[in-house]
Amino acid sequence: MPERLAVGIDIGGTKIAAGVVDEDGRILARRRRLTPSTDAELVLTAIAELTEELRDEHPVKAVGIGAAGFIDESQSTVMFSPHLAWRNEPLRDRVARRTRLPVLVDNDANTSAWAEWRFGAAQNVPDVVTVTLGTGIGGAIVIDGQPYRGAHGMAGEFGHQQVVPGGILCECGNRGCWEQYASGRVLSRRAAAEVAAGTPAGGRLVELARLDHPTVGTADVLVDGTHVTRLAAAGDATAVEWIAEVGHWLGIGLANLSASIDPGLFVIGGGVSDADEMLLAPARAAHADQLVGRGFRSEARIVRAHLGPDAGLVGAADMARIRARRRRPANPAGRARVAARTGRSPRRRR
Repeated sequence: MPERLAVGIDIGGTKIAAGVVDEDGRILARRRRLTPSTDAELVLTAIAELTEELRDEHPVKAVGIGAAGFIDESQSTVMFSPHLAWRNEPLRDRVARRTRLPVLVDNDANTSAWAEWRFGAAQNVPDVVTVTLGTGIGGAIVIDGQPYRGAHGMAGEFGHQQVVPGGILCECGNRGCWEQYASGRVLSRRAAAEVAAGTPAGGRLVELARLDHPTVGTADVLVDGTHVTRLAAAGDATAVEWIAEVGHWLGIGLANLSASIDPGLFVIGGGVSDADEMLLAPARAAHADQLVGRGFRSEARIVRAHLGPDAGLVGAADMARIRARRRRPANPAGRARVAARTGRSPRRRR
């Protein structure tokens, strides 16, 4: 049987990443473009053109799209995207008409979680929660080896659970949201404050940022959370402390999720996860300290994602390929759990 390939497309606020992905999650070819976020027609055209470029090189059978935004339960319409010019956009059908291929659309957090479950850190774990730490906090849930999207397709907006009543004002309009305490924006906010105050830590961050842009004047250098992570990796005690604080709040939020979902594994991805154990060790400690029933129950493991920024497009492609074949993927642990609960023998994958 010829190899079944699919195109995966990961659409973010600044870039569109596309790739041809095989059945083992390997990316065989890549393309990238800047996101024309102010014009929905230009985004559609970019998706179609990237797909055509890739299918000229490989015999692809389907297209999967992971988009930042709210996707309806039919996985066809982007109801709202905060960073893109989409409002009730029937993206699946419009891309299908342009490409003449089967198309699947899902939230980018869901496609990333699927990739980690199929090919990455969450293989053979039936119940998994992924948490993506970027500017904000995204997330997704896999239960019994299937993505859980909720009644309206919007499950996984973990970043807006309230952890500090009356706390910091969030862009969503509420106060005290988790992402105001455990995301990349926290590190960027701390960094900017230190630079503005002219502290020694701020000076070290500016020096590091100027290495990236040596021709830019000191007053114009922009620092963000990535510089904090790099400074911490170099052993700076202040930067390490800031990341540990973010890790602490991460663990508190994970304890809340453990209380409501009780997964076997948390997979932490996104740019902030580059801090690795500087972030995850304090997260594990806070999770254990805040966990309901602590000392009398099993704890979820907390690990770093394996697939990095490729997860979104890999997962989107794999979802689309499976949907096009109208088959479910093989995952022994997930299939066994489903079989035990339904009383049916799992079908063997041909």
